[in-house]
Amino acid sequence: MMTTTTLEQRTDAFRRLDEAKLNFAKRDWFPGTSGNLSIRLSDQPLRFAVTASGKDKTKLTAEDYLIVDGDAVPVEPTSLKPSAETLIHAVVYKRIPEAGACFHVHTLGNNLISELYFGHRAFSIQGQELIKGLGIWEENASITVPIVENYADIPKLAAAIDKVITAEVPGVLIRNHGIYAWGKNDFEAKRHLESFEFLFEYQLRLLQLRSAVAPAQASV
Repeated sequence: MMTTTTLEQRTDAFRRLDEAKLNFAKRDWFPGTSGNLSIRLSDQPLRFAVTASGKDKTKLTAEDYLIVDGDAVPVEPTSLKPSAETLIHAVVYKRIPEAGACFHVHTLGNNLISELYFGHRAFSIQGQELIKGLGIWEENASITVPIVENYADIPKLAAAIDKVITAEVPGVLIRNHGIYAWGKNDFEAKRHLESFEFLFEYQLRLLQLRSAVAPAQASV
């Protein structure tokens, strides 16, 4: 990873965040002004570019992002505020050294899965092809995505996430809130996020179909 942040690196990170933001916005993954995105810029000290709070993510402006440190504090003079959950991005970068980008979105699928499986504190799925999108290629592979409570206190939420995330499964669900997914760069983080969202939708559709088929089979 880079150890200093140059103007070129900063500009490139903002450009890549623009691309990811517009891509996800077209899918309605940022209802309201929800969600946040970041790209790591350096390790020692930790610096990363992150979305500013309260911005319409369907648009591009000159004030969409800022640079923060490992405590989620801006490192440059700015009137912008980092997204409220920036501290979670910092936890991901500290806990997962290879993480170079971290994306957080809110969808019906990830919210429903997080509520349905919260009693287990995790969502598990096995044998689905899109698990390969997470870089897991074993035959009949399985994954377990941790789910944490949606604490209003962000440091408490960040601490809960810090306890459960691993490098093996690049994501964590927050109950009735959304998912954080990461990768070694923005391309990989996007692929991981898309794979998770497909797996969630697949499981929800499967549960619906099983529910619909069961009464019909019982009447035969």
